[in-house]
Amino acid sequence: MTLRALLFAALFAMPAHAQTDPSTAALNAAQMLEEASIALTEAESARDRVRALTETIQAYEAGLTAMREGLRRAATREAQLTAELRTREKEIAQLLGVLQTIETTAPPVLILHPSGPLGSARAGMMLSEVTPGLNARAQALARDLQEVQTLRLLQQSAAETLTEGLTGVQTARTELSTAIADRTDLPQRFIEDPVRTAILISSTETLEGFASGLSEISEGEITETDADISHRKGLIPLPAQGVLLHRAGETDAAGVKRPGVILGTRPRAIVTSPTAATIRYRGPLLDLGNLVILEPQPGLLFVFSGLQEVYGDTGQVIPEGTPVGLMPGETPEIGAILSTSGDGTGTERSETLYIEVRQDNSPVDPESWFRTSKDG
Repeated sequence: MTLRALLFAALFAMPAHAQTDPSTAALNAAQMLEEASIALTEAESARDRVRALTETIQAYEAGLTAMREGLRRAATREAQLTAELRTREKEIAQLLGVLQTIETTAPPVLILHPSGPLGSARAGMMLSEVTPGLNARAQALARDLQEVQTLRLLQQSAAETLTEGLTGVQTARTELSTAIADRTDLPQRFIEDPVRTAILISSTETLEGFASGLSEISEGEITETDADISHRKGLIPLPAQGVLLHRAGETDAAGVKRPGVILGTRPRAIVTSPTAATIRYRGPLLDLGNLVILEPQPGLLFVFSGLQEVYGDTGQVIPEGTPVGLMPGETPEIGAILSTSGDGTGTERSETLYIEVRQDNSPVDPESWFRTSKDG
């Protein structure tokens, strides 16, 4: 039996109330990573490999996030229990001494009392009232000790689990890049003219100026579309798993106010199209770094900037959930993850994705379109 299997056995051998402790989160996360590993194997032969690999990467990211959180909670809980047990060392020693005396003393001796039968009866009544309380305290102590042991075993096995998860997600990312490059089934609304695109980039100094000239970068006419996502306004999921760091109009870390929102993500997080959309532009632009501009409906643009890699071709119509890029950064080493699993500071979300929404080429609050009430 593997250590992970032993941990699951230990967990489910515990009383029902104990199964809600922090170890459950990390154990469930380990199962999520195992399921993602199986999904990766199946995705290799899946008919729609891009979709399958995207879902696999998202499953790995969710599993790794849950694993980190589970380890953080486990470390916190272990420290709490250890501190409590240390402060109760004297009490525990006395408890064990009393229990040991009761257990090893012969029954006839226990019922004797110097004052005679009446004293013996009173002593017996007192003992019958005290013993259940002593037993309850002993059982609580046993549960605490068992929980500490389970938490320590969990953290000892975490390195192997995280290694498998990080290796799996890296494999999925590599295979996703290949699958996207091989994909030929997406419709094309227009073909980009690279010369016109270069001229537009060199002649504009703002995102507004660039966005207003997007119709000029095609080789011919851009096919009309009647796409409409207005019924999803305010309900569209964010394009990546992360936490909202800055809202529209707030000053960012560089002291700049922008009309978009900034999402904190983990290194190498996958960014997907939250709706079906046309890729109007992908690549570097101004001071925004690598970005993708999506058009989910006429007159509406979603701008995602801060990417390291961008996927797809300008002019393609992509379905909802299609990957459009990966965030920059280096995936932390196992030791770094384990050493910070107990701090809960959120410093692992070191990359920032800038999200801007433009309607009729004017910026609008992205939160009027995207659902931002929950962390990713």
